[in-house]
Amino acid sequence: AIMEGEQEIFLSEQQALAENFNGVPLWIRPQSFFQTNPTVASQLYATARDWVRELPVDHMWDLFCGVGGFGLHCATPQMRLTGIEIAPEAIACAKQSAAQLGLNNLHFQALDSTQFATHEDDIPQLVLVNPPRRGIGAELCDYLSRMAPPYIIYSSCNARTMAKDIARLDGYRVERVQLFDMFPHTAHYEVLTLLVREV
Repeated sequence: AIMEGEQEIFLSEQQALAENFNGVPLWIRPQSFFQTNPTVASQLYATARDWVRELPVDHMWDLFCGVGGFGLHCATPQMRLTGIEIAPEAIACAKQSAAQLGLNNLHFQALDSTQFATHEDDIPQLVLVNPPRRGIGAELCDYLSRMAPPYIIYSSCNARTMAKDIARLDGYRVERVQLFDMFPHTAHYEVLTLLVREV
């Protein structure tokens, strides 16, 4: 699914497009992932924010974070948040947004999400994942099951791979699910799921 060429040629001085969802500034640069439907994406991010604010969370990871839409919505000045995305251009966007919001406790890094997570010992209370259609995969599922954060929020545009991943996450129950018609007039949709660790 490669849609870019090897070289980007800017036709103006502006090298990023500005968006604003729910009062959160977001930036789009070439080679950075951004949701395709702004109206529905803003509802998706707001719903995740509302779910997180109801939980006792002051430390979270945002894996496969893209330009930081989820993390930037969920973050508070007190929260420690780490956002991980493999695309450096997307991380540049996320850092720009965090600076605009004055949030100093957010750390965005251009890394592979699975490699980052499986080499970290500082376990957050919540892990939010928004992977590509292939899902998060067996290695990350197994690690999250062992690491056992109290909460996982999983956003997916492929319910089949999400269901496969959830089945691999031992010790979690599905607490909430919401569908979003992100791709109107198609059979595709985005689904947001809150998983809670069973004691």
